[in-house]
Amino acid sequence: MVVITATQRDVILDAVRAMYTEVADEPDREFHFPIGRAAAEFVGYPAQELDALPVQSLESFAGVGYPFAAKRIAPGSVVLDIGSGSGTDALIAARLVGAAGRVIGLDLTEAMRRKLHAIIRGTGFLNIEVLDGNAEDIPLPSRSVDVVSSNGVLNLVPNKPQAFREIARVLKPGGGFQIADIVVDTLPSDACRAQPELWAECIVGATTEDDYVAKLQAAGLDDIRVLSRFDYFAHSASAETRKVAAGFGAHTIVLQGSKD
Repeated sequence: MVVITATQRDVILDAVRAMYTEVADEPDREFHFPIGRAAAEFVGYPAQELDALPVQSLESFAGVGYPFAAKRIAPGSVVLDIGSGSGTDALIAARLVGAAGRVIGLDLTEAMRRKLHAIIRGTGFLNIEVLDGNAEDIPLPSRSVDVVSSNGVLNLVPNKPQAFREIARVLKPGGGFQIADIVVDTLPSDACRAQPELWAECIVGATTEDDYVAKLQAAGLDDIRVLSRFDYFAHSASAETRKVAAGFGAHTIVLQGSKD
């Protein structure tokens, strides 16, 4: 298994920031992965749910699945959305938790945080907080959230075992998680995975479903269930991306689990 050096890790995170800055600031551009409302509908979001959201949050949507299929979020819950982006999932979660609950959006891309802040100011959602940070070092106390949600983000994280340990750390006993992410059937070569700039493409950093689940379990998370699998990259506008994704068997999984 390839070892990611500290320098490579910094380059990976810089590449991710650069990619998602463009998604935030230039949503009308064509990317190698689907974005926007059409992408949200393709991955499973009900139209009526999207109708209730601001256009600004949907235009930069870059999720890969519908984590709310897990139905983990109850009124009054504290929810952490890892990789909250322009806020599609954070806003949905805020409606689900209600005035008695709280949603914390965590994102490492300033342009996305700035966009979500503007949306919150414009919509009056008072139960959403936006934090700067990443999944490997979540700036929250242990046992402080009821539900962790993430959509298309953890495949981009260099140190997945650390990220999964952080998810387990911040979850309260009895808390749960809902995740949509990219996995592969065939791992990219070490040579590919050692090229940090390629990680932002959403395939090179991905691992297999079995390894993903095993890492979650090793972090202390259990009751893990895969709710769905589908070919996310079939909706890509890039023929080359569709070809590469098919070569690795890259696809979306939506899963849920809990912490004892």
